Amino acid sequence: MKIAFVGLGAMGQPMARWLLLQGFNVAVTDANADLAASFGTNWAATAEEASAGADILITMLPNGKIVRDVLLGSGNAANALAPDAVVVDMSSSDAAGTVLLGAELSARGIRLVDAPVSGGVVLAGQGKLALMVGGSDDSAFEKVEPVLEALSGKLLRVGKLGAGHAAKAINNAVAACNFAILSEGLELGRRFGLDGSVLLEVVNGSTGRSGVSEGLFPAQVLGERYALGFALALMTKDVGLADGLRSDLGLELPMLEQTLAQYRAALDALGNGADFTEFHKFVQQSSGD
Repeated sequence: MKIAFVGLGAMGQPMARWLLLQGFNVAVTDANADLAASFGTNWAATAEEASAGADILITMLPNGKIVRDVLLGSGNAANALAPDAVVVDMSSSDAAGTVLLGAELSARGIRLVDAPVSGGVVLAGQGKLALMVGGSDDSAFEKVEPVLEALSGKLLRVGKLGAGHAAKAINNAVAACNFAILSEGLELGRRFGLDGSVLLEVVNGSTGRSGVSEGLFPAQVLGERYALGFALALMTKDVGLADGLRSDLGLELPMLEQTLAQYRAALDALGNGADFTEFHKFVQQSSGD
């Protein structure tokens, strides 16, 4: 079985290397040709070349528009795949776009599964990511399951095509909202004179605790490390995907809408190079005297 892997960014590169370490036959490619030497004979110059005769194509790209272009646009990857191939989009794409892409690929005899990831760079290089898998085609899932299992510490089938991308966006929006309110809570406490580590201990021993309070704040915020390795721009994008789903469904969800507004403001203030955890700095800077 041949696998094509397109997209070797911060997450894609360790994922592809892990698959190679597990003995999978993988051809890789990325827009950054400087990576070619480090992948040796597994490198392909283009997505079309990487996909030639591939049974499975994994995309790990910045957004759904780029995924579509790689497959059906300038990348021409779909035309190079083996008959009955399965595409696994592990990018953070929009759910509605995934459904449309699935229909277009199906007309060409290609099946699509969405399987976005959560867990960060370190877990990506250890095959321990959490995967949220969308797609109701059981045979397509069975074909890609060994590859997904190799990449994951926890694999969840969450529903129909697009459900994985919806679940990922919603999860990140909830995490972003948690991070925002905890940042504000710590700033409120600091202004009153409460020690941040003491207040965090209270939160983690009480009903306010979450994965954000138990993990990110002790490791990244209290010591002002701000080096999670997940960009503020990417978190803002994911919250925007959740808000786009809200809009598509005609819903009014003010917490989600306000969270997106706050993250966009933080991104404007801190810039594209900011780490997600630097949102805490934005709260400190914008909370007033």
